Amino acid sequence: MEGLIQSMIEAMAGIPKELIIFIVSMCPILECRGGLIAASFLGVDLLPALGICIIGNLLPIPFILLFIERIFAKLKNTRFVKLVDKLEAKANEKAEVIMKHKVFGLFLFVGIPLPGTGAWTGALVAALFKFKFKDAMKSIIPGVLMASIIIASLFFGLIPAIVNLFV
Repeated sequence: MEGLIQSMIEAMAGIPKELIIFIVSMCPILECRGGLIAASFLGVDLLPALGICIIGNLLPIPFILLFIERIFAKLKNTRFVKLVDKLEAKANEKAEVIMKHKVFGLFLFVGIPLPGTGAWTGALVAALFKFKFKDAMKSIIPGVLMASIIIASLFFGLIPAIVNLFV
């Protein structure tokens, strides 16, 4: 992941650092996790980076929840049918874990930063399995916050900083 992020940073040379991390955070697969890693590479302070990355990651989610089924239906009649089938298969594969616990399962799926998890895939599963918009957002928003804190802890040394506050 770091190599991909480094390549994106290089490709966007000359763009303000904050805009780079915003764009990275909006990208599927990378999401806020990638944005925070990019922020650490670029030397962006933690608090502004968290805000920018969380907003960037969450911005596409309502559109996915509201429109992905219609978009997939239209794409199935084009040359992108294989891509749609692949994305639906991925969502079905991930859905088993999420559907066991519904809203809480979706929260954990989004919040635990593992490969193949995150807000984009969580929103796709929520949309395809007919979660109510409100329930999906109640799971995805705190999930993104949790994943952001975990990644920030790793890449910004947040855990030692918190310990130092109390010592």
